Amino acid sequence: MRLKMRRSRMRAHPPLAISAAAAALLMGCGGSSDAALPQLSAATPATLQSCATLASSLALPDTRITSAEQVPAGPITVQGVTTQAPAHCLVKGKMKERTGPVDGASYAIGFEMRLPVEWNGRFLHQANGGLDGSVVTALGSVSGAAPVAPGLVQGFAVLSSDAGHGAPTPFFGVDPQARLDYGYQAVGTLTPMAKNLIKSAYGKAPDRSYLAGCSNGGRHAMVGASRYAEQYDGILAGNPGFHLPKAATTQLWKAQQYAKVSTKDASGLPDLTTAVSPAEFKLISSKIVAKCDALDGATDGQVNDVAACQAAFNLQTDVPTCTGARDGSCITSEQKGVLASIFAGPKNSKGEAQYAGTWWDPGIAGANFASWHFGAPATRDAGAVAFIFTSPPSTVAAFTAIPGMQYALNFSMETDYPKMFATNTTYTESPWSYMTPPNETDLSTLKNRGAKMIVFHGVADGVFSPMDTAHWMDRLQANHSGKADAFARLFLVPGMNHCSGGPATDQFDMLAPLVAWVEQGKAPDSVTAKARGAGANVVNTELPASWSANRTRPLCVYPKVARYNGTGDVESASSFSCK
Repeated sequence: MRLKMRRSRMRAHPPLAISAAAAALLMGCGGSSDAALPQLSAATPATLQSCATLASSLALPDTRITSAEQVPAGPITVQGVTTQAPAHCLVKGKMKERTGPVDGASYAIGFEMRLPVEWNGRFLHQANGGLDGSVVTALGSVSGAAPVAPGLVQGFAVLSSDAGHGAPTPFFGVDPQARLDYGYQAVGTLTPMAKNLIKSAYGKAPDRSYLAGCSNGGRHAMVGASRYAEQYDGILAGNPGFHLPKAATTQLWKAQQYAKVSTKDASGLPDLTTAVSPAEFKLISSKIVAKCDALDGATDGQVNDVAACQAAFNLQTDVPTCTGARDGSCITSEQKGVLASIFAGPKNSKGEAQYAGTWWDPGIAGANFASWHFGAPATRDAGAVAFIFTSPPSTVAAFTAIPGMQYALNFSMETDYPKMFATNTTYTESPWSYMTPPNETDLSTLKNRGAKMIVFHGVADGVFSPMDTAHWMDRLQANHSGKADAFARLFLVPGMNHCSGGPATDQFDMLAPLVAWVEQGKAPDSVTAKARGAGANVVNTELPASWSANRTRPLCVYPKVARYNGTGDVESASSFSCK
């Protein structure tokens, strides 16, 4: 589940430097802006002492280890991406097994841990995305597309879980405890268990602990930075849906807007894919490039200066208005009105903003962007809102009685939207409360421990607003007297869709730079990102033909922007500086 977007201005952008473990994607490092903060010591390696005996010898509260097996070094394939993993111990188990008092269903927090034989002394909690509900392979692929060095490969002991329910469907939302586990309590329950398991396997607890993920996994990380700051030394949050209930309801609102310019399908419901065709999105994207490409000093088919682009591009005047049939060379005035509203973000009848909007970026032509706008409202967000982000939740009978699209069209920003803040005697914590980070702009506990946080967000995210994330960083800075970059930094990824994809340099490693910041005090000023052209382990088919297959760009610390130095190869990150 995810969120929405809007048109507005932005700020500028600062730098972040990288340090990747043998992987091609790094740059230099800068220094921390607050020398008064504690400096945490570096983790020290250790070797696995036991594996098979863990299942029988380990006694942890409310925990059942179901298996522990030695896995030899070799390939692991996850979602079509094959990684050469080191030899490790694979431990599987369940925590807090119970029967739900409302639905009578069986619940537990399922998990797996992968413990490398040669361990770097660090624990990585891999927070997963979507509705959770399945134990994703604990490889530690937590930043960028098809990462070349996932956490397990870097030597982390990696934990993955289903967040407290056993199916990636929204119906667990009828169970009050399953809601809380999904929102935040599964992280709090799993963390001490994982650290104890690591101690049993290696003879010592982890020296340093990290929490990382993208999408809902990024939300888990943001929540962890607030609720479990004492437990984690480093937080990595990608494309975070940290205001997920608002994002999901915005998805339903978007469907209502697109329905105004959609044709009907055989059932009489709007076919949202007809609202704006792929050719029309590509047209808009091309006009954004035409107006904004050179604003960073290089004419290279990539828009780095997002802020300046919002002022330079005008949907009404820069995109031709159709006077006849829609043929991909124009869009109608009605389409322009709908798109302007969607990019500005949802409002209620009083004109009050209900969620952030988003920025105009060439990546809006990406297939992933369209899937979130046209497909997800009916197939994902309707169920999530009905069962997880509404108190009390719907019933299966009531929800399945109408199509998901009809649910989206019926959703009211006046009467249904407020239900995300509601409670009753059964559901005593509101969806807004259990899903979002409390005191999100006060990370004093994290800061004062010497812990660090990196956030990244694709500028063309089709569900979670990058503008919302930038606004959070602005408020975090204000709340910490303009010195938040001493412990928290945001990187925007131009052109990138939700966690990956789009016309973007979307392959990067932010885990290694985070470790260098936490344990060595090397604050990242930029992170080098690479395009996934021909020859990449997973090719990005949406890269413009004019780009080099191996294009690299610096990702800059918000609000700085990657600007061309005036000389040098425009395909190389070394020709750009964060300014």
